[in-house]
Amino acid sequence: MHTFEVWAPIPSSVRLFAGGTLHDMQRDDHGWWRAHVDVSPGARYGFVLDDDTDTVLPDPRSPRQPGGVHEPSCLHVLDDTKWTDDHWTGRQLAGSILYELHVGTFTPEGTLDSAIGRLDELVDLGVDFVELMPLNAFNGEHGWGYDGVLWYAVHEPYGGPDALQRFVDAAHARGLGVALDVVYNHLGPSGNYLGRFAPYLAAAPGIWGDNINLDGPASGEVRRYVIDNALRWFRDFHIDALRLDAVHALVDHTATHILEELTVETFRLSAHLGRPLSLIAESDLNDPRLITPRAAGGYGLQAQWADDVHHAVHAAVSGERQGYYGDFGSLDCLAYTLGHGFFHAGTYSSFRGRVHGRPLDVRRTPASALVAYTCTHDQVGNRALGDRPGAYLDAGQLAVKAALVLTSPYTPMLFMGEEWGASTPFRYFTSHPEPELAAAVVEGRRREFAEHGWNAGDVPDPQAPETFLGSKLHWEEREARGHIRLLECYRALIALRRARPELTDPWLEHVHVTYDEEERWIVVHRGTLRVACNLGPDPVTVPVGGRPVLWWDEPVVNRTESAVLIPGHSFVVLESLVGSPD
Repeated sequence: MHTFEVWAPIPSSVRLFAGGTLHDMQRDDHGWWRAHVDVSPGARYGFVLDDDTDTVLPDPRSPRQPGGVHEPSCLHVLDDTKWTDDHWTGRQLAGSILYELHVGTFTPEGTLDSAIGRLDELVDLGVDFVELMPLNAFNGEHGWGYDGVLWYAVHEPYGGPDALQRFVDAAHARGLGVALDVVYNHLGPSGNYLGRFAPYLAAAPGIWGDNINLDGPASGEVRRYVIDNALRWFRDFHIDALRLDAVHALVDHTATHILEELTVETFRLSAHLGRPLSLIAESDLNDPRLITPRAAGGYGLQAQWADDVHHAVHAAVSGERQGYYGDFGSLDCLAYTLGHGFFHAGTYSSFRGRVHGRPLDVRRTPASALVAYTCTHDQVGNRALGDRPGAYLDAGQLAVKAALVLTSPYTPMLFMGEEWGASTPFRYFTSHPEPELAAAVVEGRRREFAEHGWNAGDVPDPQAPETFLGSKLHWEEREARGHIRLLECYRALIALRRARPELTDPWLEHVHVTYDEEERWIVVHRGTLRVACNLGPDPVTVPVGGRPVLWWDEPVVNRTESAVLIPGHSFVVLESLVGSPD
């Protein structure tokens, strides 16, 4: 006997379709409907609202959707005997390195099981966490996953829930934590039936789709829907961290923000499970409250993505200044951001046309609470052509960007393939079956970039199969000339970070930066280590000495003058012979 239940205060009647039969359900005073039915394990089921027997809707909390998001749900319970990670004690973010990947393009097969076969390469690289782009069920075979509509189910083409269990278990067996990207700020356009059951949706839509009702009437159950989903990934699937997509788009005017409420419940579950559970926000706000402890009046999340660090590094190395890079690019900006986390911290943002952000208290907030990167799925895929930095930067520039991030006090994150300078793009791709929706996505994408000066015909068609297939990594090129050298550089930088405690020192007070704007060199002082980077094309002499321990293009050290000659687009890490300026 199985108990089926669904929150549906909107319809006047709800019937359960299971075992090929319609069953009556009983409603309680809070809008929950329940029925006790004898069904076999793995049975398909759904709900009929207001006697519309032509339409069987999937369960809003469906654990599995074998037929897609428009079809009936499937009863599913993970087999706990399949876990072998009984001794897994988890990983904290501080001191770790993350590796972001998209399951569908990480391997030729594009499944969680095939991704297991590449985990040993990630261990050899030296990363600590694998961060998976969204796995929640969405319509179509392939996509980025941010248009999910059934948050509790694992996208079936990736292998479904059992494959995720196998992936997490395999990662833990290799000492890797697993972070999962989740989307709570909006729902996708296809297969979104939640509004027919209950007031899940806010009155005003968001820029990406229907917003979630977090503070309106009956929002208590909606908030529970969000929090229970997060706890399910932690508890049932043994996930170690959640990356919360675009939290600035969460509209919540209650006294206790949904993020703080989620922090409280996550901490409670962490104490029960006896392993760290982390929440990582993506935020456009530069608001320190997200990562300020609750005891100090913040929301208490463990970390947030640091776009300002990315913008400062990328603009300084690449010279790009369009769009949101407009305020970045100088070495003064780069030096400030490397030592303060936020560049826009109560300062004017020309891209936004207003004052933006608030300063981070570097004495109290560790830099490890900011996740830094040379690129992400956004910074690649949201370019018109989906081109990676390697398409327009030389290998030395890629190495300089890696050195600045991997020797920074922040929590570094890599995007799949960057470690060998993958030649394949990562484009925006979709597979909407509905012709009108598909056409709207294609037109909207091309119109957006045409407004920024691109030829609309050059923008890849998100619906074209080759747009997706062309985004898959070519693992064999890691051993090719040029690629292998960059891969060895990444491995060496990560190994150095592991070996030297000053590189994981999270206190920005201890970071000292010198630079020359005209000659385009910058030196980041990390304890007794000096990370000297030449961002220009010509060799420069930098007034810093020491013993070289790692470099891209061998430097020339003048020990008499305590100076180093660095080739163009290159870096050197030196160990000081006289101690730290701190």
